[in-house]
Amino acid sequence: MSTSDEMTGLEWVLHRGIGALAEKMGMQFTEFTVERAVATMPVEGNTQPVGLLHGGAYVVLGESLGSMAANLHAGPGRLAVGVDINATHTRSATSGIVTGVCTPVHLGRSVTVHEIAVTDDQGRRCSTIRITNMIKDRPA
Repeated sequence: MSTSDEMTGLEWVLHRGIGALAEKMGMQFTEFTVERAVATMPVEGNTQPVGLLHGGAYVVLGESLGSMAANLHAGPGRLAVGVDINATHTRSATSGIVTGVCTPVHLGRSVTVHEIAVTDDQGRRCSTIRITNMIKDRPA
């Protein structure tokens, strides 16, 4: 298999890889399509000094999901790159895992927007991330 058209979403993720930072943070991708991407991340090892999940960790989870989903949408020969991201943290996770669920707000030819809802083990929303990606032709 050589193109995203020939692979399932999770096969595409395994083929492409999740990146060194996502690996270091312990992310696990469990569902991956253009319409919905899901990944988990442990709180342990990703905390700030007071024991709360670091706000930047939420953003890394969101950007990983949103950018990868945008790249799957972009298709072969195209590349999605993040141009804007924001996050609102509404609860603090202190243990267990968090789950990010990424859904598209807009899937265009040149721009995508995704929202990522991150919840704790009890299903309570901890952070809402929105990412905008620009899609362009992959450099030769």
